[in-house]
Amino acid sequence: MGPRYSFTAALWSAPSTNAWVFVSLPVDQSAEIRELTDGLRTGFGSLRVQAALNDSSWRTSVFPDSARNTFVMPVKKAIRSAEGLQVGDSARVTIDLLL
Repeated sequence: MGPRYSFTAALWSAPSTNAWVFVSLPVDQSAEIRELTDGLRTGFGSLRVQAALNDSSWRTSVFPDSARNTFVMPVKKAIRSAEGLQVGDSARVTIDLLL
């Protein structure tokens, strides 16, 4: 496993649909990840990660978001339900890059 990043972030939904819910990684951590993974990112610039949100963990990907200058991570409904979280709620997030 690669580096670990931890932060607190609010859940938000994509403007075009309420079906997709995300958290944004902090700008400084996103910049570090971009430098570290230059040339390693796959389709859409994504990176595989082991994620934890509060007490739930799963494997997913983070994606670059040029509008926010960060990486964003989708949070699936099963995780939100297990943690009792809705859009606008904040959660403790940890990601491990799977390099």
